[in-house]
Amino acid sequence: MRRQLISIIVQLGGPTWAVPLGRRDSTTASPDQANSDLPAPTSSLAALITSFGNKGLGPRDLTAFAGAHTIGFSQCLNFRDHIYDDTNVDPAFATLRQGSCPAALGSGDANLAPLDEQTQLVFDNAYYGNLLARRGLLHSDQELFNGGSQDELVQQYSSNPALFAADFVTAMIKMGNISPLTGSNGVIRTNCRVV
Repeated sequence: MRRQLISIIVQLGGPTWAVPLGRRDSTTASPDQANSDLPAPTSSLAALITSFGNKGLGPRDLTAFAGAHTIGFSQCLNFRDHIYDDTNVDPAFATLRQGSCPAALGSGDANLAPLDEQTQLVFDNAYYGNLLARRGLLHSDQELFNGGSQDELVQQYSSNPALFAADFVTAMIKMGNISPLTGSNGVIRTNCRVV
């Protein structure tokens, strides 16, 4: 799975890194367990830092890893409150997103919008420029640039794509080393798609 992720990132213009071999993978998958530690799209900066810290990752890792939001989309359900209720959002951006995300709960919940309005299919540092312009799609995205401890790093990543890429790789390697299986737990796969 890790190699597939790297392949997608590289195909979209992102960095590459060596994946350590010999890591033991689980023989089962649990969506509930996988999603249990993910921070909510409504999380504050303090909650994001705590959530990442609980996994041994620092604020710099958090801010670099969030740059993965330079690709992909999110459902209206995840960003509705941000575009209607938050004050740290560009009004023109909020109006644009409101066009496909009605205010009424249950209406258009699954409608999609790009996490990075500029280059949603390219892995680059444009996500950070969006944050500087108060055009982060999720509340949790915009929290990274909202008068807090990560503002300076967001500015650096916005102007220095090489720094972002290097820190992203570091964060991905650290994340890949969280709670490895040891002993006879799990299996070492020769094909990551097959137990």
